[in-house]
Amino acid sequence: MPKIVTFGEVLLRLSTPNFQKIEQATSFNATFGGTEMNVGASLVKFGFEASHVTTFPNNLMGQKAKAFLRQLDVDTSHVILEGDRIGVFFLETGAVMRASQIVYDRADSSFANINPDLFNWEEILAGADWFHWCGITPAISEGAAKACLEAVKTAKKLGITVSSDIYYRSNLWKYGKTPQDILPELASYSDIILASRKNIEEIFGLKVTVEKGKFIEACKLLMENYPTIKKVIDTERIQVSASHNQYSAKMWNGEELLETDFQDITHIVDRIGTGDAFLGGFIYGQVILQDDLKSLQFGAAAAALKHTIEGDQNMVTVTEVEAVMSGDKSGRLRR
Repeated sequence: MPKIVTFGEVLLRLSTPNFQKIEQATSFNATFGGTEMNVGASLVKFGFEASHVTTFPNNLMGQKAKAFLRQLDVDTSHVILEGDRIGVFFLETGAVMRASQIVYDRADSSFANINPDLFNWEEILAGADWFHWCGITPAISEGAAKACLEAVKTAKKLGITVSSDIYYRSNLWKYGKTPQDILPELASYSDIILASRKNIEEIFGLKVTVEKGKFIEACKLLMENYPTIKKVIDTERIQVSASHNQYSAKMWNGEELLETDFQDITHIVDRIGTGDAFLGGFIYGQVILQDDLKSLQFGAAAAALKHTIEGDQNMVTVTEVEAVMSGDKSGRLRR
């Protein structure tokens, strides 16, 4: 089986039941989610081996979180239990014209206080085919940024494909560094980047001057300055309402722009983790299908299906994704 290693924080997810607002809720559904781990969990459903590297508090909540990953068949051999608390996010799921809302409570978490010296990346990455990181992780703390840098350096030395979701959250950077200080060096060890034209300009200080084909021009500038990067991918979401979205994907692979048709998603159950589902599907396409356009199409179909799955992880199979790719969107009962 192909093996992916992912690195990042996993949060306790507390969501309101039955589309309630947070102020209405007297109980919350408890599960766990984290963008990198979600990518690995998707790939487990597609037949990959996945190992997630993180820290959890050394208490009952940390043990519960670790058990949750094992239930997803994600390897926890390199999960470290230390610290006192797990990061939390509260989710209020919107409907129709009412937007979903998230409230984070992740300060001083076990992962925020991570000690990068605890991870032996040569050992962790042994036998891996792919390593994935996200721009949120190095935003959390200096320790997390150092650990991520050591991971990508080691992966590159071992010849492992490195991908990144370079999207970041500006309000997380509170330890004296900016995305511009940290993310360019991390990206210089990556082969595939998920980024928008705006991300590329803001993070890397590159300026697009053309009026048409701005995404292509941004990708060309990025690849010229960071020759390790071979492919840039991005997704587009048209928000008709909180319950109805349209979703597509595109890629510049250094030679041509590839784009998928829009997936029309009319009755959203849960849109959290859909970008992670896209990346899981895309990575499957790169490793198994070995075709750039099919990788985008598989990723977009996987993301569309994730909108129908409650929770952070995409619990669908290759067969289900292939059905959507082939145009079967009837939801017809299968026996």
